[in-house]
Amino acid sequence: MRRRKLVPRPLPKDGGDLPPRLHPVLARIYLARGIRRAEELDYTLKRLPPPGALSGIEAMTERLAAAIERDEAILVVADYDADGATACALAVSGLRALGARRVDFIVPDRFRLGYGLTPGLVREALARRPDVLLTVDNGIASLQGVAAAKEAGLDVLITDHHLPGEALPEADAIVNPNLPEDAFPSKALAGVGVMFYVLIALRAKLRARGRAAEVNLADWLDLVALGTVADVVPLDAVNRILVHQGLERMRRGRLRPGIRALLEAAGRSLADLVASDLAFAAGPRLNAAGRLDDMTAGIRCLLSDDLREARTLAARLDALNRERRDIEAQMQAEALRILDSRDWEDGSAAICLYDPGWHEGVVGILASRIKDRTGRPVIAFAPGEDGLLKGSARSVPGLHIRDVLAAIDAARPELIARYGGHAMAAGLSLAPENLDRFAAAFEAQVAAAGIAADEVLVTDGTLEPPQFSLNLAETLRRAGPWGQAFPEPLFHGDFSVRQARIVGERHLKLTVVPPGGPALDAIAFNLDDPAAWLDCAQLRLAYQLDVNEFRGRRSVQLKVDYLEPLQ
Repeated sequence: MRRRKLVPRPLPKDGGDLPPRLHPVLARIYLARGIRRAEELDYTLKRLPPPGALSGIEAMTERLAAAIERDEAILVVADYDADGATACALAVSGLRALGARRVDFIVPDRFRLGYGLTPGLVREALARRPDVLLTVDNGIASLQGVAAAKEAGLDVLITDHHLPGEALPEADAIVNPNLPEDAFPSKALAGVGVMFYVLIALRAKLRARGRAAEVNLADWLDLVALGTVADVVPLDAVNRILVHQGLERMRRGRLRPGIRALLEAAGRSLADLVASDLAFAAGPRLNAAGRLDDMTAGIRCLLSDDLREARTLAARLDALNRERRDIEAQMQAEALRILDSRDWEDGSAAICLYDPGWHEGVVGILASRIKDRTGRPVIAFAPGEDGLLKGSARSVPGLHIRDVLAAIDAARPELIARYGGHAMAAGLSLAPENLDRFAAAFEAQVAAAGIAADEVLVTDGTLEPPQFSLNLAETLRRAGPWGQAFPEPLFHGDFSVRQARIVGERHLKLTVVPPGGPALDAIAFNLDDPAAWLDCAQLRLAYQLDVNEFRGRRSVQLKVDYLEPLQ
């Protein structure tokens, strides 16, 4: 077990100007996340920044408006993850609502064509006879694909949020808040968020020309919320508004049949829906299509207007997700055997893993699991159908993983075939014979960055006995949206163990008592060896104050993120 140091988040010296009616624990949580004023908790749509600051938005909307006016064929080029699927469904349905009659989509087969707008995908797209290619959640690194499309006589419009490289593709318009010198205040928009802003600006342009029907784009915020949360982008002020508004609509039953069906398949209640339900229930089922099969089924589920059809598609996605979990469990067991054979705690700064039997669609999840276990940046590789190894990287706080790959590529350009991504996650391809040299370069680059293993677990402090209440648990649940860079409240403390038993093979069910407090139910999920904890009389826990509902009864439950013995 990796021991963690539990450290409370620092609080500002002054108490800010938060509403006095806030529960004092919630006020403390907000202050620790940088919320200082009451208006920062105003999640109404009027607080969204206007789209005009996005560079390229004028050229983008001018070309889309012309395509609508000329009745041209628009082909949306999607990505094969949940952000790409939601962005695609948003683009297709939103453009149709704004008057585009000839809109279709294409999504690459990740195993055959790889990521983004490649020359191979352009060849397949030409069979659809489009006039305009519109990328969503991809394209900023597609220099060759854009060149191939332009050579074929197509106009190319790129909407993306990934970090650009040194060169930009020669597209007709690019909207990406992470372009150099782009003035848009949020750099954290997901691909679906970028597309939502494009539709806002396009509607304004069409209205100015007297062409747009009255379309309430807020009706698509369920898609925006799902894609934003599933892509694990930072929940900055803009993204919190988008996610909050999407969740509010979903709780009131204002959501498309496909998302309803995905949540039903996961057994989630709309009335109590929170961001974590999108992250851990709907998102993985949608992602499973792109990981193991073809994201077309996921996009069709999101686009369906018929609940019966959506439920059929959601059932297929649910089955794929169960298969994905089985594959992931096997890969994780193999990865742990590799780590044990290497004695990874010997001071290695970074970890590269590879097995010829691994599935390239699941290496991202594997890298994330091993990163959480070791506290080190991890890249997991699997063989791809094109003969290259496909790697997925996950980083730790303080280390920009895409910049690490860029530095390796600059120093050793022969090693990496292609790469791209964000600060905390990235993807890359390389030839099998380059793996050992790349692993050494990755280790050296991370070591040079001086980032220590992530051994600190930051919490929101401790709770007093009266604060272990259902009222506070429900208050915290409703107070989100919580997510990346705006984390769910996490507390820590020492507890006596009254009862412990194993449930579901890998979960530990506990009854614990804090000093001077009430007996509480607690559960720790997915432990490697839950039996090892059965005889512990005292435990130090890091936990979320959660709400458990069983047979209509709601009660407090501690959802344990970390535990260590005290005796």
